[in-house]
Amino acid sequence: METHILVIDQGTTSTRSIVFDRNFTPVASAQREFPQSFPHPGWVEHDPRDLWETSLATMRDALARSGLTAADIAAIGIANQRETTVLWDRETGEPIAPAIVWQDRRTADLCNRLTAEGCEGLVAERSGLLIDPYFSATKIGWLLDNVPGARSRAERGALAFGTVDTFLLWQLTGGAVHATDATNAARTMLFDIHSGVWDEDLLRLFQIPATILPEVRDTAGAFGTAAATWLGREVPVLAMVGDQQASLVGQACFSPGLAKATYGTGAFMLLNTGDARPRSRHRLLTTIAYQWDGKRTYALEGSIFSAGSTVQWLRDSLGIITTAAESTRLAAEAADDQPVYLVPAFAGLGAPHWRSDARATLSGLTRGTTRREIARAALESVGYQTLDLLEAMRADMLDAGLEGAEAVIRVDGGMSDSDWTMQFIADVLGNPVDRPVVRETTALGAAFLAGWRAGLYGGPEEFARNWHLDRRFSPEMADDRRSSKIKGWRHAVAQALHAQD
Repeated sequence: METHILVIDQGTTSTRSIVFDRNFTPVASAQREFPQSFPHPGWVEHDPRDLWETSLATMRDALARSGLTAADIAAIGIANQRETTVLWDRETGEPIAPAIVWQDRRTADLCNRLTAEGCEGLVAERSGLLIDPYFSATKIGWLLDNVPGARSRAERGALAFGTVDTFLLWQLTGGAVHATDATNAARTMLFDIHSGVWDEDLLRLFQIPATILPEVRDTAGAFGTAAATWLGREVPVLAMVGDQQASLVGQACFSPGLAKATYGTGAFMLLNTGDARPRSRHRLLTTIAYQWDGKRTYALEGSIFSAGSTVQWLRDSLGIITTAAESTRLAAEAADDQPVYLVPAFAGLGAPHWRSDARATLSGLTRGTTRREIARAALESVGYQTLDLLEAMRADMLDAGLEGAEAVIRVDGGMSDSDWTMQFIADVLGNPVDRPVVRETTALGAAFLAGWRAGLYGGPEEFARNWHLDRRFSPEMADDRRSSKIKGWRHAVAQALHAQD
């Protein structure tokens, strides 16, 4: 009897597969890391075969650890790193070049030129995005122009493009299905998120032939069948969703105004805006939160480039901690009369600034500053950046005449394990922060979507009733101290931005 769901959670540095039962409980998982390549400064690449091979291996491992077989699996769901770009040969399925990862900045000069030419208004209106190397469009163009023969092959229909979800689906189905879902299409800078189609004007702007593009489908729905070769039996693929939207679903943020923040290497905050599509005046992104039965739900999104990576910097570059957990202990011991600020613009600043030229600064140092204050500044920087995003979201909602964000923010990701950090975020936001019992929200979201379409689970309302709180962090900081600390942060950010002007 088909009683379980198998999820591929394909990330930037590793791939996991998790088996969930009909109670949304993970019963077995497997994880494999794979290498990243940095062939030039600002370039980040993957071997697409690694993405597929680790997906297949972890699916098989997770099934074996669960004691189940493919006969017990009702459906497969896929959650994936977004924007990462793959081109492959339609006949052989072989990639024509390494995948260009979402972090890659090689097309920055092109993006700057297009912005200077006044193209950002068109891009923002149609795609909801800002012109940036982060998204897929300029990555596709780079591959077409720099891999010998690629553009001519693409124009005659010999090549296929996909984000990671599409490439995995192609492999799973033996090349039978070339499709993506609306959440991933919305991250390419080529998709009209209002009409739900590939946009001809954007295709012309970025010089992308339509022949390479996948079909766009609902986030939860039929995506074909994984061949029996892979797991010993055919299994339907019933959900594909970008990782941050999967987390939004996994946090049961189905109502307008509900927001989640995921703290990993970077951090991503999404606010459900329902069927309204606010035009951000504060350099946030408007994206598709999910789509089912042909109906799109939208979200405002803000990206923090450095969250967990800031703690890694303390450990690996400065050597002032040996484990991530040590940063929490040091922060709790820091002296209150040492107001140190770290602006972690190691790869620029994300929303609402979008300044790729910004560089990290550490300010407020005195002779009495110790590693404790630096560790505290690193963790606090995550809270301050979250505040910047939340204030921008509320301003955009107000501008659009919509209700603002709910008072409570739901959190997940590795940094959410730090009670100290979550308490500071609640303090600086002046709002409660809720941490769920199940923190694997990305995989959980994909599991729910696939299980719902397989008939194993009820709909969103039932899923929301099964969301359980682990701990609520309520604001405790005095208003005057909060105001003073925020003022110091904003001065530090202004200094960091001014240094590049």
